[in-house]
This record gives sequence, structure tokens and C-alpha cells, in this order.
Amino acid sequence: MDSTKKLLAAGCYFSIFFAPFLFPIIVYFVITDKLVKHHAKRAFISHIFPLLWVIAVGLVLIFTRHAETWTALTFGGIAVFGLLNVIIYIWNLIKGIKVLASE
Repeated sequence: MDSTKKLLAAGCYFSIFFAPFLFPIIVYFVITDKLVKHHAKRAFISHIFPLLWVIAVGLVLIFTRHAETWTALTFGGIAVFGLLNVIIYIWNLIKGIKVLASE
């Protein structure tokens, strides 16, 4: 893979810090190289996972009517969401660095 394709593929992972959904989608539809598309798709999926988690926790909180459950779900959800985000950010950094370091 040449340096431009490496930068685009790695940029898809690093874009979690500046354009989480937009950059991987643009790269996926504009670039024709299959390997770059593969990395763009994986990056997009990893960027969208925290959003799906927020929606799921939000729906549970909306449809829960007991105050005790609200408190437990709120604090538990925030803790799990925070840990999940840290893991996903680290994973994206590692994948981006691996793409840049690959031959």
C-alpha cells in the first residue's frame, strides 16, 4: 500500500477525534482501493458503536419508571459508557498506528 492510501486508511481510525462518522464514510464512497475501503468500514463501525450504546441506555432510561432503577442505570450506564469509549479510542489509535507501520 502506498503512503497516500496508508494515510487515508489510518486517518479513518484517527478521525474519531475530529470527524467520527463523516471522514470514514467519505473515504469509503470516494476511494476505490479495497483495502482502504475495508479500513474505512471498520473505523466507521467502531465510531458508531458508542452512539448505539447511548441510544440504548437512553431508551432504557426513558421507559423505566422506578427511581431506584434510574439511579442505578444512570451511574452504571455512565461508567460502562466511559470505559467503552476509552477502549474504543485506544483501539482506534492502535489500528491507525498499525496501518501506518504496515508495509
